[in-house]
Amino acid sequence: MKIRLVFAILIAAVTLLTVKLITAESEKTMNEQTMKNLSTAMHGEAFAYAKYSLFAEHARQNGNTKLADLFESTAKTERFEHFSEEEKLAGLVGTDSDNLKDAIMGESYETETMYREFAQQAKQAGDLEVAKRFEEIRLEEAKHRDAFNAALSDLKK
Repeated sequence: MKIRLVFAILIAAVTLLTVKLITAESEKTMNEQTMKNLSTAMHGEAFAYAKYSLFAEHARQNGNTKLADLFESTAKTERFEHFSEEEKLAGLVGTDSDNLKDAIMGESYETETMYREFAQQAKQAGDLEVAKRFEEIRLEEAKHRDAFNAALSDLKK
């Protein structure tokens, strides 16, 4: 159940990254297929980082420190080398104001649409524990959105 929830959250993150990359695509002269491939690669690297981090935690809890170290090392490479290099090519990070606006857009989507729909679908499917957790996460995402909005207001002062 925990892994299914993590995967659902990662799917949400991938969706938001896609929105950002599509926005970046319209501002760049990069070939459309190249940008799609870059987006796919970044999604894979981000997902591998999260997954391998969970695998490392599990291995460490089972006392297999050698395996945990391998997963952690690989996860760091996926995130701090591969993803980092690709995000620079994609132009993912902008000004503080642009980054806040992007974060607000993502958190708003998660709050108003994605997690609301996920919770409803899980509830209809009878997956009540997942539905409850999606709703809890939705409320947390609203707090993130509100904090980003406040930070953007402060930045404008």
